[in-house]
Parts: sequence; structure tokens; C-alpha cells
Amino acid sequence: MNKKETEIAWDLSEIFLGHDDPRISKTMDSLHKQVEDFVKTFKGKLNVPSFSAKDLYELFKKQEDFYENLEELALFSHRSYDANMTIPELEALKNKIDDFNTDTSKKLAFFDLEIGKLVYGRKELVDDPILKDYKHFLEKIRRDVPHQLSEVEEQLILEKDQYGIKAWSSLQGKWLNTREFEVEVEGEKKSLSYGEANSLITHPDRATRISANKSIYSLLGKDQEVFSTALRNICSDWMKITKRRKYDSPMHQSLITNDTTRIIIDNLMNVIEENVGVYRKYLKLKAKLMNLPKLTCADVRAPIKSPSMKNRSWTEAKELVLEAYGNVDKDFEKYVNDMFTKKHIDAAVRKGKRNGAYCDSWSKGKSAFILLSFTGALNEIYTLAHELGHAIHAYLASDEQSYFNGFPGYTVAETASTFGELLMTDLLLKKAESNEEKRALLAHVLDDAGQAAFQVSGRLWFEQSLYDAIENGENLDGPTISKYWCAGRDRIYGDSVEWFVELIWEWTMKPHYYQPNFRFYNYPYVYAQLFVFALYRKYKEEGQSFIPKFKKLLSAGGSLSPVELGDIVGLDITKPDFWKLGIKQIEEFVNEFEKVMD
Repeated sequence: MNKKETEIAWDLSEIFLGHDDPRISKTMDSLHKQVEDFVKTFKGKLNVPSFSAKDLYELFKKQEDFYENLEELALFSHRSYDANMTIPELEALKNKIDDFNTDTSKKLAFFDLEIGKLVYGRKELVDDPILKDYKHFLEKIRRDVPHQLSEVEEQLILEKDQYGIKAWSSLQGKWLNTREFEVEVEGEKKSLSYGEANSLITHPDRATRISANKSIYSLLGKDQEVFSTALRNICSDWMKITKRRKYDSPMHQSLITNDTTRIIIDNLMNVIEENVGVYRKYLKLKAKLMNLPKLTCADVRAPIKSPSMKNRSWTEAKELVLEAYGNVDKDFEKYVNDMFTKKHIDAAVRKGKRNGAYCDSWSKGKSAFILLSFTGALNEIYTLAHELGHAIHAYLASDEQSYFNGFPGYTVAETASTFGELLMTDLLLKKAESNEEKRALLAHVLDDAGQAAFQVSGRLWFEQSLYDAIENGENLDGPTISKYWCAGRDRIYGDSVEWFVELIWEWTMKPHYYQPNFRFYNYPYVYAQLFVFALYRKYKEEGQSFIPKFKKLLSAGGSLSPVELGDIVGLDITKPDFWKLGIKQIEEFVNEFEKVMD
């Protein structure tokens, strides 16, 4: 990107004008008063015979209005901080809002308990016509009730988390994103932020990739005591919570959150492990294409070179994503254009900016905000397409669903985003000028599919092994954590990749493991990858007639279960054969890649 384009930043002024906007305090005061009114009006008064389905409906509407406004405070403060983590005023605002949210959650903890008790004790409410829009929401509440604690216990957990696991999580993120890494970039030594250094992992120059890998993980390895202490405390805390809440396993809570079952996830993971050969075949083909006896870890995600491919400007990237989505549906194109027009994307690379990429829904604004670090590489074109898919999902769901039904659940949250990547692939393959370019594009698709479906599966096994180790009384110091990291990794890669010794510390930079009270982030990505690849096969078979069904699926948000969402497009996700459809699509891409190798 040129000098001008590097300054691309999001504009959050639709929410608040800045960290010192007086409307922030006014909103907090208003919400504080609403909390007092909620407590006075509803605490201890829900579980009485006179509290009707109509009363519950009206309460839900009041809650949704309240939480939309509360969400705006968190969205503005966290997004402002993520874009500029070194600005003290933004960190102070984030901490202030976090404290306010914690205090609010403590005072309103009775809602979850009393509504849960009400719905659990009066099952007929789930099927009441007045509450028909909240049917699945009520079903999820009933599933969670057996694991709720008393109001005092729930409040104590919120208090301990604020300066306990949340602090450990914050430390990991801030420590990682304020380090400087010495990397040799195409022969020139540079001091880079983590985001800048990490973007070189897919650099076209092999020596640069190797330098980036070794620099990042050797430095993080030196700080492994910080990361291992944070991870050990977060995971140990979760084991205590698992037992106190009477979950069957450390994964149980995630199954409720993700609206799925252990049988479905076990089927998924078994299919993955049975088919690691598909991924390993691709890795061997890639090594052959790169004239290497075996890939190193610096080559696994290396872009395949093509003379006709080049880095693209931000303007070119915008045109591509508009075309990719516009070729399929004009509403998709409209939503994507809206994200650019309203400046809801922060694409600049800057020190102190949170690493990675994400899309955060804005329920009240019926829109979203995207953060990424864009330098013009092919993988970042795909990242942009991916996050804009999330935005499209947010537009459709927020337009059709109320706040409680807006979020689709993590297992299907990646549906539109991953589908968007495949649409980008379709477009770029059509524009490809040679087999070399097609190889490069297919390699990118397979690199990403390999990461999302296979590599992330190894992370699930790694996470499970941490809880097993804690249960067995094993001390999770840095080397022990690394041992389990490598064991999970090797179940996927076998001997198909050579790993640098520094990569034993790769787990230090994965923010998901440090997220408080959010375990097993990993399998939803695997689930989504194979789910969407199966959808993609359907789309290829049915053409444009598939798109209305796809939009219906996205518009449903969280109002239907993943099984019901599958039914919309004619797929049964409860069977192992469903997951094999996704594997077949990956295998088809591998075969296409092999065909254009000559």
C-alpha cells in the first residue's frame, strides 16, 4: 500500500465521538439507572404463577434494548483500544467500561438465574405462541440451567475473574503486542512489531519467512515463563469452574455455547483424523513444487510464486471483494460497499495494534467493524473477503433478528466468511492468466483449509491434553506445555513437515487459549470449514437457486439450531457422512492442484 493508504483507520464516531465524549458518561448513568429499575422491578418476582408468557416477552424486549446500549460501550472502548493499545487514555477507558460491565453483570446476575429457573420449571413457555420468536433462545436457556450457581456464587466468580483470569488474558495480549522482533527482511535487518513480523510468515522470500519464524518464537520462548504462568492459571481456573458448575468435561460448556453435542464433535474429529492423508498429500505435492525434499514450518503457508501475481493496493482489494460478492448477490455487494463507505474497517499496520483480524458485530447499528493489518499480499485479500463475510452475516442477521437471536453461534459463525473466501477463489481463478497463477490460488485455498480443518484440530487435542494434565496433577510449565503442543501438532502432520526447534513455543501467541471462560474455540473453525465446503458443493451443483436458501440460513442468526440451519440447505450435520462431504471438497481441490502442477 502507498503512504496514503497506510492511514486507513475505522471511524467509530457513529457510536461515540472519542474517549472523552460526554455521551459515554451519560450512557453509563442511564444504564446504571436501568439496572436499578431492573433490580427493583424484577428481582425475586419472576417465579410466581402470575408471571406470564407476555410478561416474559416484554422483559426480553427491555433486556435487548438495555444490552444493545451496553454493547456499544464495550464495542467502542475495546475497538478503540485494539487499534491503539499504547495510548493510555484508551486503555483507561477500556478498563473503566470493563469495570462498569463487571459491576452491571453482578447486579443483574439474578436475571440468568431466575429466568433459567422460570423456563426450566415451566417447559410450556418454550412452545408458547407469544414467545415463538424466542423458542430456540429458551431452549438454550433450559440447557444451561443445571450448571448455574447461586446468585452470590455467580457474583463472586465475576469479581475474581476481573483481576484474575481477565488480567492474565490482558497480560498475554499486551506483552505479545508490545514486543519488538529483529527480522531479516530480504537481507535487511528490521525491528518490527508482532503484527508486522507475523505478516512475514507468508512472505514470498523463503529466507525472510525463516527469519520471521525463528525471530518471533525465539523471543517468545525467552518470555515463556510469562505465557506459561498465564496459561496455567487460566486453564487451572477453568478446571475448578468445570467441577463447580457440574459440567461433564472441560468441553461441556463450549458444547452448550456452540449449540452442538459431543457426538457431533466426536464424529467431526474422527473424520478429520481418518483423513489426515488428504492434507499430507497436498503438503508433499507442495514440497515437490517448491523443489524441496520436505517442507519446513516456514514453507507450510508459503505462497506459491507466480510472475503474474503481485501485491495489490487497498483500492484494488476493495474492487475485488465488491466483485466477488456482487457476482453472487447484489445485497452482498451493497453490504460490503457500506462497510467501506462508512469507514468501518481499520486496515493500517501500526505498532501497538492488536494482532490478527476480526469482525465485530454492531447490533444497534445493524452493521459491523473490521480490524486487520493490510499490506497487499494475497492472503490479506482473502482475510478481507473473510471478515467481510462476517459483516454480511451481521447485516442479514441484525436486519431479521432481535438482539438475543442475532449471534449465530460459533459453529456456524464462520459460514459466510469462509464462503466468501471461496467466492474470492472463484473470481481469481477466472482472472488467472496461467496455470502458475491457478497453482498459487489453489495453494492458498489449501493452505487455509489445511490450517482451519486440520491444523486447528491439532490445537483441540492440545487443549484437551492441558486439562488432562491438570487433572493428573502435572505441573504445566513452559516445556511441558510445549510437549503437548507438539504432540497435538504431530497427529496432523506426521513426518510431512520439518519443524524448527523454536516452534515449540508457538502456543505462546495464540490469544484464544487465554480468553477467560471461553474454552475450545478451536473445533468451531473445523466445523465451519467442512460445513461451508459442503455448502460450496451445493452451490456449485445448484447455482443461483442456492443463494436464497443461503441467505435464509444467514438471516436466521441464532434463532435456529445448527441442525435446523443445515436442514434449510438440505444437509444433515448429525451424520459422519456430512463431514466427509467437506473432506471430499478439500480432496477435489488437492486433485485440481495436482493437475496444474505440470
